[in-house]
Amino acid sequence: MDYKKSKAPVNTTTQNIMDLCEETGNIYESVAIISKRANQIGSEIKQDLTKKLAEFASYNDSLEEVFENREQIEISRYYEKLPKPSLLATQEFIDGSVYYRDPSKETEE
Repeated sequence: MDYKKSKAPVNTTTQNIMDLCEETGNIYESVAIISKRANQIGSEIKQDLTKKLAEFASYNDSLEEVFENREQIEISRYYEKLPKPSLLATQEFIDGSVYYRDPSKETEE
């Protein structure tokens, strides 16, 4: 997923609580859904970054040699400019693109 193309704000914005709890009927349930999705997004971003930076890893035991690679710096800056996972998850929840289910409600029906 290309997180740069997301409509999520880069800076923190105030959200209307009533808009967040509109779909679930409970603000705490909405926040729990958003936080779980933020954890998923954060781990995906970390895996992508680790995979890209692994290409630049040197396997020397010498601590004296430190190489500054322009590509590596650009990759790091790209990931620094991305919105935080919590902002991405909140935007996805507001847009309705997050799938969730409550197993306790499914067993009652």
